[in-house]
Amino acid sequence: MTPACKILKSNKIEFSIHEYEHDVNAKSFGLEAAEKLNLAVEDVFKTLLVTDDKSHFVAVLPVNHQLSLKKVSSALGCKKLKMADPKDAERLTGYLVGGISPVGQKKRLKTVIDASAASKAKIYVSGGKRGLDIGINPQDLSKVLSANFADVIDAD
Repeated sequence: MTPACKILKSNKIEFSIHEYEHDVNAKSFGLEAAEKLNLAVEDVFKTLLVTDDKSHFVAVLPVNHQLSLKKVSSALGCKKLKMADPKDAERLTGYLVGGISPVGQKKRLKTVIDASAASKAKIYVSGGKRGLDIGINPQDLSKVLSANFADVIDAD
């Protein structure tokens, strides 16, 4: 039971657990999850950490898209953001890169979820370790994280 699963359970939020054998040679954790779990790639979301050198923030977006730093900065009301150092991401969340869940992080960080999730019945996010995804209603995810929906993906 990962911290993410415990928090969802304690908040009585419905979720499903999807496990797969993680391949250490996988180039993209998210695309690997979509393929191995036989899910539509646009329903599988990755969790990325960004920083303005003072604070860290979380962006949750489809695995088949790139994060737009400009859009996420605007959504979070920051001047300029950059990708967080993976070591900082692991230290702040308590999770390993490739298994960072938006839920149950050691430190509650302000989170934004890509707008494409808002209309879906269910999205899949990391459950807190490589090879474990959680299926969850995006509205429930937004509620438990106090997260807003905003367009944060790169248009290209």
